[in-house]
Amino acid sequence: MSSGVAARHDAKKLVRSPSGLRMVPEHRAFGSPFGLEEPQWVPDKECPRCMQCDAKFDFITRKHHCRRCGKCFCDRCCSQKVPLRRMCFVDPVRQCAECALVSHREAEFYDRQLKVLLSGATFTVTFGNSEKSETMVCRLSNNQRCLILDGDSHCEIEVAHISTVQVLTEGFAPGEKDTHTYSVLESQPASKGGNARATGMFLQYTVPGTEGEAQLKLTAGEDANTSRRQATAWLVAMHKAAKLLYESRDQ
Repeated sequence: MSSGVAARHDAKKLVRSPSGLRMVPEHRAFGSPFGLEEPQWVPDKECPRCMQCDAKFDFITRKHHCRRCGKCFCDRCCSQKVPLRRMCFVDPVRQCAECALVSHREAEFYDRQLKVLLSGATFTVTFGNSEKSETMVCRLSNNQRCLILDGDSHCEIEVAHISTVQVLTEGFAPGEKDTHTYSVLESQPASKGGNARATGMFLQYTVPGTEGEAQLKLTAGEDANTSRRQATAWLVAMHKAAKLLYESRDQ
């Protein structure tokens, strides 16, 4: 992709919605796969009372809409203004207590894990059932839409086309391994072998224009140097990214 085309794909524009200012992709097709659409607000006429504490709305008790879920609340139940990057808001926006907690947790991904994914890490990569592997640097593209693998060869995988993310770990009881996107890698119970460390990742994805699914395996190096630590951090960050990806598909 030429730099000019890439720049057009990454172009953004400032728009105003009832919820606030948003910096969104100029072309919707090039938006981040981790993004969420703004919700439809519950119509005022359908919520005479706070949907959390049941307080009746009047001239003193005013109603507010949560920018994340669209439900209607009183000021006491919807007073927090929290960054909501998955909807591309420029400034923190009003959210109910439950949504604010979720947005706070997601902020860690954008403040920490996303930077790790964009920086990339080095892995041994095996495509499909091939007996050959290749050392490649894997990173997330700047627009968050593709995984880019560079080595002797080059491969790009659209994040939206990834169907399965299986994190391979060590530290579980014999015969166990993490195969669930939502499990916590950093702190497994002691009964399951203590802390589990990410050692690799198995991805299944669709390739446009072909039938069936392709697959690849990423394996971190065996040494304990900076490269290994960076690879482990990248795997944990990708684990969190997959959780956001599947959540956005369910919205």
